[in-house]
This record gives sequence, structure tokens and C-alpha cells, in this order.
Amino acid sequence: MRSSGGRNSRKPSGSDPRGAGGKRDAQQRRQGRPRSDERGRPRPEERRYEKSGTPQGERPGGPGKGGRGRGGAPSRPARSREYDAQLEERTRARHDKPQRALPKTFGEQEGERLQKVLARAGMGSRRACEELIDQARVEVNGRIVTEQGLRVDPEKDEIKVDGLTVATQSYLFFALNKPVGVVSSMDDPEGRQNLGDYVDNRETRLFHVGRLDTETEGIILLTNHGELSHRLTHPRYGVKKTYLAAIQGPLPRDLGKRLRNGIQLDDGYAKADDFRVVENTGKNYLVEVVLHEGRKHIVRRMLSEAGFPVDKLVRTRFGPIALGDQKSGWLRRLTNTEVGMLMKEVGL
Repeated sequence: MRSSGGRNSRKPSGSDPRGAGGKRDAQQRRQGRPRSDERGRPRPEERRYEKSGTPQGERPGGPGKGGRGRGGAPSRPARSREYDAQLEERTRARHDKPQRALPKTFGEQEGERLQKVLARAGMGSRRACEELIDQARVEVNGRIVTEQGLRVDPEKDEIKVDGLTVATQSYLFFALNKPVGVVSSMDDPEGRQNLGDYVDNRETRLFHVGRLDTETEGIILLTNHGELSHRLTHPRYGVKKTYLAAIQGPLPRDLGKRLRNGIQLDDGYAKADDFRVVENTGKNYLVEVVLHEGRKHIVRRMLSEAGFPVDKLVRTRFGPIALGDQKSGWLRRLTNTEVGMLMKEVGL
């Protein structure tokens, strides 16, 4: 015998499959009111929101919370922009106070690390400079350094690598292949082309080491190291300059001996340190003259007094710095090795 609640039993007439909630919604629709949940609140999709973002009929703190936020905590009143600005000004004033000068014991140590100074001078990476120190190839003020982390003052301390002085960042050294027609000055009141035209885009003021007459081309040094420039041009240090001169022959065999013994000029004797014939084609001779004097037109006057006027003159070397294959009018920066050789030449 099957129970009345079986599969074929009928549901009571008038029953709503949606349950009690469905009856309530239908009743509210007939009365023209929006549907609500069990607590009597409108459903989310049918709620109306004011500009403040709070549903109508509810308090800002939440429904039934009495103005309280999450967790029952009372909501904070909104702060004005003026109050926020005042807080920010107070915070800045508190942190912008001048820092109190600390004793050197607690402050940073003076000077820079030696490997950092060497790396900035172009001796290699910091790791490579540390290896130079480990190999005992670096000396500071005459003392060989083997420990890492030594602090130095680049402006005061004398730093050398393999016996050659390392130039600090504040000094600049350049070599220019001066063309014919360029005046050996950094500025010319007559508006002629001068050495300053090749370095006018540099903030640091440079000056030339020695001079070359307008019709002579070749190497000329530019730097802002005053003491080095003075020593390179002073006769006491005897820095040699090498010239190539084109003259017409034939040349007597004793010409070199005469130049080395001295030629009488209007302002005294002038002696060459060395002389040799580099090239000879018919009557055209290319000779090399080496001397350490720096008087005006000294090479031209010596050869002219000996009976061989100069057709063309080029300075190919200044001390240890050679012109090489540098093109006319080109400016290049000296390497650290070249700067070290220059300083060694004059005892710096």
C-alpha cells in the first residue's frame, strides 16, 4: 500500500512552488512596493542610492548600526583639506630642521677610497684597481700600498702606478695637431683662427704649452695644469722637441756637427741636441732636428743661418708625446700613461 506522499500524490491546490518568500514578493508586487529581503530591506538591485553613496532609509554607518562602521566601531568625521595642509606643513617643518653636526667619530671618513680614485682616473674597473693594489704596484706619497680601503685626497696626495703619476679628474691634457695658418694663442684680437677655436666648447679654461709659429704645423699640448706647463717649457728641465724640416740640398757632411756645436744667432748661440737626414730625393732633403730650446723660430733661424732655408716645418714630438698618425686639426686626450711620462720628465 502506497503512502499518500508518493510519486503520484498531488500537491495541495493553491501552493506556490517558490515558498513563503515567493508569496511575499508577489504580494509586494500587487501592492506596488519593491521586493525586500527577510529583514525588510530592499534588494540590492532595486535600492536607490543618493549622491553620498548611502541607500535611502539607511544611516551612513550601516543598517541598524547606529552610525557605526565595520566591527561596530564609530565612523570618523571627514577632515577638511585645510587641516590636512596644516598637518603636512608641521611634518615638513619637523623634518626640515638643520642637521646637527656630528663628531668625526660618527660621521663619514675623510677622502675617497684609493681604488675609486684610480678607477675614475681611467686605470680600469674598481676590481682591476684592487688587483693593482694587491700586486703592490700603487704608491701614495712615496709609500707602496698593499691594503684595500685606504682613503686619499686626490687634490693633495701624490698617487703613482708603476712609478708614473696618476692625473686626477680635475686636470685635463690634450694634444693638438696644429695646422698651418693657426695662431698659437687661445684668443686672437684680429679674428684669426687660433687654438681656442678647437676647445671653445669646454667649460674648463685651457692654455697651450709653448708655441709654434703660424707657418709651422705639428703637435702642441693643451692643459689646465699650471705647474706641469711651466716645467715643460722651462729650459732648466730640458724637455726635447723633435722637428722634421724640408730643405734643399746638397748638404755638406759637417752640417750636423755645426748644428750640434752651435750656430751664432742675433740673440746668442743655439745648439741642436741631435741632427740626421731622414730622406733624400735628388736635391730635396727631409732632416730631423732635436733641441730643447724654445726660442722663437729657433729651427728656421738655425738652418737659414747655416745656408739652408726651410720650406716646410713640422713638430713631430714634444718630450715623450709623439704626433704619430694624428690628422691635421685633430684634438685628442692624452692617456694616463702619457700624462705620467710627462710628469716624470719634469720631476712631478
